[in-house]
Amino acid sequence: MRSYHLAAFILFLAAAWPAYAADLGKESFVDSGGVKLHYVTAGGGPLLVMLHGFPDYWYTWREQMPALGKHFQVVALDLRGYNKSDQPRGVENYKMEKLVADVAAVLKHFKRKKAVLVGHDWGGAIAWSFAMSHPGQVDRLVVLNLPHPNGLLRELANNPEQHKNSAYARDFQKADAAKKLRPEALASWVKEPEARKRYLEALGRSSLEGMLNYYRANYPREPYKTDAKLPPVKCPVLLIHGLEDRFLLPGALNDTWKWLEKDLTLITVPGAGHFVHRDRPEFVTRKMLGWLTER
Repeated sequence: MRSYHLAAFILFLAAAWPAYAADLGKESFVDSGGVKLHYVTAGGGPLLVMLHGFPDYWYTWREQMPALGKHFQVVALDLRGYNKSDQPRGVENYKMEKLVADVAAVLKHFKRKKAVLVGHDWGGAIAWSFAMSHPGQVDRLVVLNLPHPNGLLRELANNPEQHKNSAYARDFQKADAAKKLRPEALASWVKEPEARKRYLEALGRSSLEGMLNYYRANYPREPYKTDAKLPPVKCPVLLIHGLEDRFLLPGALNDTWKWLEKDLTLITVPGAGHFVHRDRPEFVTRKMLGWLTER
């Protein structure tokens, strides 16, 4: 009887313990112009690349990877500067063209001509940029809580609330910003205690300067312009946006269709914030999988 209770307790712990790399896929690295990028991959089929944001790492996709891996080869990347990926010094090493080249390196590494891109926050910005600069290499685009760059620029220029709520980004652009950040504060958004421990480890391995260089190299600076005259996105797009996002207000979603050549599916999620895929993981996974597998 005692052994039965022990076995049941072990099964309970296994179910309660958040899945990690060994459970979710296989770890490896890809070379991008001499920068080594860590990833976890699972599943088989068409390539699907997942790009996290700030302050995050590949593990943010833990709820989505098992379901998506039944239909795609999922590759969840650690962006440069984060966790086990290389952390090159200098703002110039975090310019958007370098970040876009990292995605191209993933496609080359897996010998694929096209991929589905899924991005959140800065990962969403990279996904938008890759889709615009490499239109023939993107099958479908899924972006979570990162409006099209033209929408964000318009709101920064014309919406006082968005301007105010982007003060954090202007602070991150300052030379001494890293001195004011600690992994404990950056991981405070993570709700699950065990997951937060893993985030503290990952963010402790990460480069604070590298993470902030995304803002220094790419976030719009004042005076804000209203239109960057970017090339159109030529693939179908799914936008999922948590409406309680305090950093990226939903007004920036308006007119997104003007900058696309194919269909747009927009899903707004009341009660969810900036990390919509963590606030409503089952809902987001279901919507993402349904959209990606419909033909």
